[in-house]
Amino acid sequence: MNTLIITGHARLPSGMAAKSMYETLTITAEIDKKYGVIVSSSCTLATIHAQQFIERLLIGYSLQDGIQDLLAHVRDHYYGKAASTLESALIDLYNEYERVAAKKG
Repeated sequence: MNTLIITGHARLPSGMAAKSMYETLTITAEIDKKYGVIVSSSCTLATIHAQQFIERLLIGYSLQDGIQDLLAHVRDHYYGKAASTLESALIDLYNEYERVAAKKG
């Protein structure tokens, strides 16, 4: 298998629909081992539409290039209440990717 799964988590703000189902937002990304490219992803936002939108935003980004361009891309396209939570979960996911990459490298 040429991919691995990495997750990132962040606490959801109060007043969000997803908060009634989950305490934290989780982003799960399937990542190509060699190039660090996100090939698929999912998240625990409340609506399927938002989940699919976030997946489309993340697919194709290489974590080997760092996280700043991906964060900027999300900031440019997602204006929901969970924006800062998504950013925190992505940073957590990236930090976990770096930890795994360092262990394998």
